[in-house]
Amino acid sequence: MMLTNLKQLVFSLKMKRKRRERNNILLHGSNDFCIGLNRILWRKRHRIFSFASCCIVLLFFAVSVFSPPPTANNPFLPLHSLVRKQSNFDAVFQVPASGGNSDRNLWSSSLSKFYYGCSNASNMFQTADVNTHLNRYLLISTSGGLNQQRTGIVDSVVAAYILNATLVIPKLDQRSYWKDTSGFAEIFNVDRFISSLSRDVRIVKELPPVGGKPWIPRRMSLPRKCNEKCYLSRVLPVLIKKNAVEIRKFDYRLSNRLETDLQKLRCRVNYHALTFTDHILQIGRLLVERMKMKTKHFIALHLRFEPDMLAFTGCDYGGGEKERKELGAIRKRWKTLHSSNPAKMRRQGRCPLTPEEIGLMLRALGFGSDVHIYVASGEVYGGEERLAPLKALFPNYHSKDTIATEEELAPFSKFSGRMAALDYIVCDESDVFVSNNNGNMVRMLAGRRKYFGHKPTIRPNAKKLYKLFLARNNMTWDEFASQVRAFQIGFMGAPKEVKPGRGEFHENPHSCICEVEGAETTKKQTPEDPHESESNIINATEATDEQETTEDDPDWTEVEYLDNNTKELPDKDNNVSNKQEQPEVEELFSD
Repeated sequence: MMLTNLKQLVFSLKMKRKRRERNNILLHGSNDFCIGLNRILWRKRHRIFSFASCCIVLLFFAVSVFSPPPTANNPFLPLHSLVRKQSNFDAVFQVPASGGNSDRNLWSSSLSKFYYGCSNASNMFQTADVNTHLNRYLLISTSGGLNQQRTGIVDSVVAAYILNATLVIPKLDQRSYWKDTSGFAEIFNVDRFISSLSRDVRIVKELPPVGGKPWIPRRMSLPRKCNEKCYLSRVLPVLIKKNAVEIRKFDYRLSNRLETDLQKLRCRVNYHALTFTDHILQIGRLLVERMKMKTKHFIALHLRFEPDMLAFTGCDYGGGEKERKELGAIRKRWKTLHSSNPAKMRRQGRCPLTPEEIGLMLRALGFGSDVHIYVASGEVYGGEERLAPLKALFPNYHSKDTIATEEELAPFSKFSGRMAALDYIVCDESDVFVSNNNGNMVRMLAGRRKYFGHKPTIRPNAKKLYKLFLARNNMTWDEFASQVRAFQIGFMGAPKEVKPGRGEFHENPHSCICEVEGAETTKKQTPEDPHESESNIINATEATDEQETTEDDPDWTEVEYLDNNTKELPDKDNNVSNKQEQPEVEELFSD
């Protein structure tokens, strides 16, 4: 009995131990299952997170590669952005401090020695004592700024010759936008003007009295580009009847296309007879001497960037909404202007280059940061902020205000014409003359510099350069510079850049440029400059023809506006005048 009980106890203990072991196995199994399950979930979460992270990285990479850089379409970047590397592009637009190795002489034209100015009259040209009728007097009233008035003075001498008349010293414009009260004798040397032309045209300082009383001339107007036949049919009958005629607003009132002797007379007036007063010449030459003391060669830049002029053009100069509002408000003063189309104006090359664009063009042409620049300008829209990129490119930046004292400039500072005359002298004497526009001063100086040795005169090929400025951040500097140099062939002031008869005669005095005898043979023996080769000049001439505006479609330098502050009664003799122009219309941008 006891044995049986002992066996049952042992059996029950074994069963309990087995059940406990079975429970432990189940417990450990569930724990292992949970741990395994957790491990699986963790791996999946890690994979999901890794996959999402990779997607985000790939998305950012795609955006950075396929989206354009934020400044790619902005042609008006501050200078510091031009030298910033773009890590996702092979192209790096980094402006160098030096001009690099230029393939041309920056300071002269290799072909200039083969040409010279020639303006002597032929044997067929009648002298003043034969040509002049003593009771015929021509008076003219000029219009615009100093250089536009200069064109009128030059053409008035030729008009007097055509009419067989005595010329009375021209009246300068004292009521226009420029508000300069200077008379002819306060800017130009009157005695030299009269004596130098004494063989060509009789000139007097004032209209003589008739019977002790002042002689009142008959006033009339003329259309632009009036030729010899026009003067003989419109003006001569009145001059014969009234003996004295005054032509109002005498600017561009004489045709570009005249017989050779009359064109040469234009050159004798412009390049020899019409000089500034001794005092203006003295200070102007002093400024030139001070520039030459600083450096062997220097550039003169005629920079037109006044608010009024920018508003009139209707172009976009990169100033954003603030600029559009400010210039738009100024533009409203001209009620007859069409709505502005900045993109179209820029495509047509009618927008003056910004100071920064001029600086980039000069650097691309080979002018380094050590070059000295004399800047002739009025008020610059945007002030120092707008000029900063140009000054960063060319820190040797000068103007008449920085190289002359206040005392030296005091006699001129209140007279825009006299101040402009000082700039004219420095720009004329500079080694290289460059402009951001194609206004009257640029045209007059371009012609003068051709006449006196074809000194380099750089006019921006704005029609082609604008595309280059837009795309400049998507190319290397070397690519940019190479294209600038290619586009500027034909715009550097070299001989034969412009076909005879094209453009204003004052800008292209082809009748007064002669070629040295035997020049063709010598030129063939001279190493060819790619910028001045005959084939390249021909191509450039064609490009110039494409860019040139017609007389019926004048650019911003020629469009007239109404000055509401000055009114004038119409002439009584409408039968001898063309259709009346608006009273006292003036060219705002006639420098």
